[in-house]
Amino acid sequence: MKEPMIRIRDVRKVYHIGNEKVVALDRINTEIGKGEICCIFGTSGSGKSTLLNQISGMEKPTEGHVLIGNVNITKLGEEQMAAFRQKHIGFIFQTYNLLPYMTALENTALPLMFQGYGRKAREERAAVLLKRVGLAERMYHYPAQMSGGQQQRVGIARAFAGNPKVIFADDPTGNLDTKTTAQIMEMIMEIAE
Repeated sequence: MKEPMIRIRDVRKVYHIGNEKVVALDRINTEIGKGEICCIFGTSGSGKSTLLNQISGMEKPTEGHVLIGNVNITKLGEEQMAAFRQKHIGFIFQTYNLLPYMTALENTALPLMFQGYGRKAREERAAVLLKRVGLAERMYHYPAQMSGGQQQRVGIARAFAGNPKVIFADDPTGNLDTKTTAQIMEMIMEIAE
């Protein structure tokens, strides 16, 4: 295995629902190497999204810890974690999560604004990425003017905008047909390289 980029140690997540205690994750241990692509498979309700939330720092585990690089993200406060995510993590969502009042170019450039890039630099980087995902002619279109596959391509471009160390994708092709799914997965792997 390549040098670990992510280390998951004894991660346990327990939810309290009324008087009931639900163990969603129980002592998960694994490592994901730099440059590796890792998929989480399981039946509905098996804890896939919960695990992804722990690894990405969206939620804190009840016990255990997660390291990305040499940073123990479970020890970071809310503001520190938000800053860490902005600098080091990209997300590709199943539901695209595009802002409806922003063009493809603006949606793609958005994460760069939080990293302190000026408008011109943001738009240049976003344009390059949109061209890479085959949307050169859709840059100024709004999400409602694009198909699901095109919206997902914008989501992919946005995830890679800040050159993150890690990309998390939560069922990025769940809303797409088989042909578009294959294209999207190919694109993610190509850009990641």
